[in-house]
Amino acid sequence: MTVAAHDTPVTFEFVAQTQSSREVEIRARVAGFLEKRLYTEGSLVKAGQTLFQMDRKPFEASLLSAQGQLAQQQARWEVAKATLARVRPLAAQNAVSKMDLDNAVGEERSTRAAVLAAEGTVRTEQLNLSYTTISSPLTGLSSYAKRQDGSYVTPGESGLLTTVSQMDPIYVNFSLSENETLKYRDEMNSGHLKLPPQGDLVIEVVLADGTVVPEHGKVSFLAPSFSQNTGTFLVRAELANPKGLLKPGQFVRALAKGATRPDAILVPQKAVLEGAKSHFVWVVNAEGKPEQRVVMVGDWHGDDWFITQGLRAGERIVIDGAVRVTPGGAINIVQKTDAAPAAPTAEPVSKPANQADSSGKKP
Repeated sequence: MTVAAHDTPVTFEFVAQTQSSREVEIRARVAGFLEKRLYTEGSLVKAGQTLFQMDRKPFEASLLSAQGQLAQQQARWEVAKATLARVRPLAAQNAVSKMDLDNAVGEERSTRAAVLAAEGTVRTEQLNLSYTTISSPLTGLSSYAKRQDGSYVTPGESGLLTTVSQMDPIYVNFSLSENETLKYRDEMNSGHLKLPPQGDLVIEVVLADGTVVPEHGKVSFLAPSFSQNTGTFLVRAELANPKGLLKPGQFVRALAKGATRPDAILVPQKAVLEGAKSHFVWVVNAEGKPEQRVVMVGDWHGDDWFITQGLRAGERIVIDGAVRVTPGGAINIVQKTDAAPAAPTAEPVSKPANQADSSGKKP
């Protein structure tokens, strides 16, 4: 084949795992008995849907008591205000002592403060009563109930009732090793790799059975540093999941598309042989003789190999029968009959008995 340089789209593949974009723990906020579970475990619940109902009666009684205390304090405040209204004009006429006026003012302020405290108690009891109805704050997939009807629950660790996981959108997390990160950086600096504008790679997800998820995503988060535990760099893509095809915790393949390799040279895998110290190809010179050429190989691209060094556009290389070629030996160049470019095909006139075949398989 005649070597040609083309701008070649490339796809990077990573092992990834899905994660809910928002997972909420549903917990009890007050202590009491769990009266009833009101949702089907594992079902999709809506935002605001009631999941659990606690026994309301003790909280209703506490609320009534607080409201009674508020009414008492309001009555005292009304009496104190009326007393102050009577004492103030008498004090102006020196009909009562200044101490009487000060006592009336103090009583009015004290009862007003007591009313405010009682109002706060009423609001607290109202909140506690509202907490007995436990609802979902979001639309998502529910988990199983961790506490059953009749259980006594308290705020804290024992108050975890279930979890709700938002399914749309969903996160797809994958990691880059430090070596991969440095490699891609060097390739971009040298011009061998070009990312789309603003680095907006398109993320395509493939399931374990080969099913391609129809929705595509984009990278939404890059970790600020490498993980101290794994030495990898976390990348997160966000993907629409309207039908719930993806579930949190799935292992999938993430294909990052949109990057290109400018003026890339691709050769078939079978044309690249591996010697004792390097890879090489057979280049057909102007006399039609094969010459061994050391090349530097890059990534795979389908059944082809990127050649980063060693070949130039316009040169001809052997792609068929390369393992039987000898330096300067005679070869028959056969024209390919399909639509592909004419390819020099190595057909040795005779094979030396002491020449061993080289393997061009992927390591």
